[in-house]
Amino acid sequence: MIFSTIRMRVFPEKRKELSQTIASLVHSIRTQKGCRHCTFRYNLEDENELCLFGEWENEETFAGHLQSDVFKVFLGAANLLERPHEMKIYSNVTEPRFPEAEGKWII
Repeated sequence: MIFSTIRMRVFPEKRKELSQTIASLVHSIRTQKGCRHCTFRYNLEDENELCLFGEWENEETFAGHLQSDVFKVFLGAANLLERPHEMKIYSNVTEPRFPEAEGKWII
Protein backbone atom coordinates (compact mmCIF):
# COMPACT_ATOMS: atom_id res chain seq x y z
CA MET A 1 0.00 0.00 0.00
CA ILE A 2 1.15 3.54 -0.79
CA PHE A 3 0.18 6.68 1.13
CA SER A 4 0.78 10.14 -0.28
CA THR A 5 0.44 13.55 1.30
CA ILE A 6 0.68 16.81 -0.58
CA ARG A 7 0.92 19.98 1.48
CA MET A 8 0.33 23.28 -0.26
CA ARG A 9 0.72 26.86 0.90
CA VAL A 10 -1.57 29.06 -1.17
CA PHE A 11 -1.67 32.82 -1.56
CA PRO A 12 -4.66 34.02 0.53
CA GLU A 13 -6.31 35.67 -2.46
CA LYS A 14 -5.99 32.41 -4.47
CA ARG A 15 -7.28 30.03 -1.75
CA LYS A 16 -10.83 29.83 -3.08
CA GLU A 17 -9.69 29.25 -6.68
CA LEU A 18 -7.23 26.51 -5.72
CA SER A 19 -9.70 24.88 -3.34
CA GLN A 20 -12.35 24.72 -6.06
CA THR A 21 -9.85 23.29 -8.53
CA ILE A 22 -8.65 20.55 -6.20
CA ALA A 23 -12.16 19.75 -4.96
CA SER A 24 -13.21 19.23 -8.59
CA LEU A 25 -10.31 16.79 -9.09
CA VAL A 26 -10.91 14.63 -6.01
CA HIS A 27 -13.79 12.64 -7.55
CA SER A 28 -11.68 11.86 -10.62
CA ILE A 29 -8.77 10.78 -8.45
CA ARG A 30 -11.04 8.49 -6.41
CA THR A 31 -12.16 6.70 -9.58
CA GLN A 32 -8.63 6.02 -10.81
CA LYS A 33 -7.46 2.43 -10.83
CA GLY A 34 -5.92 1.49 -7.48
CA CYS A 35 -7.09 4.50 -5.51
CA ARG A 36 -8.38 3.32 -2.13
CA HIS A 37 -8.94 6.75 -0.63
CA CYS A 38 -8.48 10.41 -1.48
CA THR A 39 -9.37 13.39 0.67
CA PHE A 40 -8.74 17.12 0.57
CA ARG A 41 -8.44 19.13 3.80
CA TYR A 42 -7.66 22.58 5.17
CA ASN A 43 -5.33 23.08 8.09
CA LEU A 44 -7.57 24.32 10.93
CA GLU A 45 -4.70 26.37 12.33
CA ASP A 46 -3.77 27.98 9.00
CA GLU A 47 -6.46 28.28 6.34
CA ASN A 48 -3.85 28.95 3.66
CA GLU A 49 -2.34 25.49 4.09
CA LEU A 50 -4.17 22.80 2.15
CA CYS A 51 -3.51 19.06 2.14
CA LEU A 52 -4.38 16.29 -0.28
CA PHE A 53 -4.14 12.75 1.09
CA GLY A 54 -4.15 9.59 -1.01
CA GLU A 55 -4.06 5.86 -0.41
CA TRP A 56 -3.10 3.57 -3.30
CA GLU A 57 -3.08 -0.20 -3.71
CA ASN A 58 0.53 -0.37 -4.87
CA GLU A 59 3.42 1.49 -6.50
CA GLU A 60 2.17 0.68 -10.00
CA THR A 61 -1.23 2.31 -9.51
CA PHE A 62 0.31 5.31 -7.78
CA ALA A 63 2.79 5.74 -10.65
CA GLY A 64 -0.18 5.63 -13.04
CA HIS A 65 -1.82 8.42 -11.06
CA LEU A 66 1.33 10.56 -11.32
CA GLN A 67 1.18 10.20 -15.13
CA SER A 68 -2.55 10.92 -15.36
CA ASP A 69 -4.23 13.97 -16.86
CA VAL A 70 -5.82 14.62 -13.46
CA PHE A 71 -2.41 14.94 -11.81
CA LYS A 72 -1.23 17.17 -14.65
CA VAL A 73 -4.15 19.53 -13.93
CA PHE A 74 -3.12 19.56 -10.28
CA LEU A 75 0.45 20.47 -11.25
CA GLY A 76 -0.89 23.21 -13.51
CA ALA A 77 -2.65 24.78 -10.53
CA ALA A 78 0.72 25.14 -8.80
CA ASN A 79 0.97 28.72 -10.03
CA LEU A 80 -1.54 29.57 -7.30
CA LEU A 81 0.86 28.44 -4.58
CA GLU A 82 3.00 30.72 -2.46
CA ARG A 83 5.82 28.16 -2.64
CA PRO A 84 6.24 24.69 -4.21
CA HIS A 85 4.06 21.93 -2.81
CA GLU A 86 5.59 19.29 -0.53
CA MET A 87 4.84 15.70 -1.45
CA LYS A 88 5.64 12.80 0.83
CA ILE A 89 5.20 9.22 -0.25
CA TYR A 90 5.10 6.30 2.16
CA SER A 91 5.53 2.95 0.43
CA ASN A 92 5.16 -0.67 1.46
CA VAL A 93 2.82 0.30 4.26
CA THR A 94 1.03 -2.63 5.86
CA GLU A 95 -2.23 -2.45 7.72
CA PRO A 96 -1.79 -3.28 11.40
CA ARG A 97 -4.53 -5.35 12.96
CA PHE A 98 -5.99 -4.28 16.27
CA PRO A 99 -9.25 -6.25 16.58
CA GLU A 100 -9.96 -4.74 19.99
CA ALA A 101 -10.11 -1.26 18.39
CA GLU A 102 -12.44 -2.05 15.47
CA GLY A 103 -15.33 0.34 15.34
CA LYS A 104 -13.80 2.50 18.10
CA TRP A 105 -11.92 5.76 18.08
CA ILE A 106 -8.30 5.55 19.13
CA ILE A 107 -7.13 8.64 20.99
